Amino acid sequence: MRPWLRRLLRGYSLVVFALLLLPLLIVVPISFSSARYLQFPPPGWSLQWYKRYLYDPAWIEATMVSLRVACGSTLLALILGTALAYSVVRGRYRGRVVVERLGSGPLIVPHIVIAIAIYSLFARMHLTGTETGLILAHTVLAIPFVLAVMSASLRTVDPVLEQAAMSLGVSRIGAIVRVTLPLIRPGIVSAGILAFLSSFDEVVVAIFLSGTTKTLPKQMFDNIMNEIDPTIAAISVLQIALVVVALALVARFGAKAVPR
Repeated sequence: MRPWLRRLLRGYSLVVFALLLLPLLIVVPISFSSARYLQFPPPGWSLQWYKRYLYDPAWIEATMVSLRVACGSTLLALILGTALAYSVVRGRYRGRVVVERLGSGPLIVPHIVIAIAIYSLFARMHLTGTETGLILAHTVLAIPFVLAVMSASLRTVDPVLEQAAMSLGVSRIGAIVRVTLPLIRPGIVSAGILAFLSSFDEVVVAIFLSGTTKTLPKQMFDNIMNEIDPTIAAISVLQIALVVVALALVARFGAKAVPR
């Protein structure tokens, strides 16, 4: 690559990177503001908005609901998504491509369309306003992430290893549990982290289904509708920190989960 082209690409990357970071450069100072309302630049510095979040029962309850829903949907998405990925990668039936595309469908379908469809179904099953309903709905949205990561991980494992285990008297299920799953452990961790984040940050489906059982994004949405104070900025910074840690873990384990 010519030097001028390398410099051009480097400059373009820096501009894009700056545009992506610009909102963060505003949110972080506001979260430490001593002002009573959203104000930039802050007139002074304070931790009052972080304390308000930590000592407010409504915020803490919403956070706990989000954690329970995210953990439940992550577990379900890992089980269902891994089984679906195994079927797509190892299966030898017609229509595997169609199954894979349908499994990835929630990634391209607008969430509001999915939310309306799920609400219509769950309303008849009396699942709206319950954590169970939220877990099932978030599982639908998380499965595509698990399917993508686990499909890539399974393609790195030679199926001959499973056949060798079965030739020694192990059942197919035993070969999967004792041979395949340990080999794709980095992919399982990466898929679980992505599924957790997709649930923890989800707000559109929560608006339709949560009712009085508010998740943290739904509580933030309601707070913005009623009043705007820097508590939202403080929670956003904490969520950004969570995402940064999660992405670092995904990068750590994901490097071992994809084919080279």
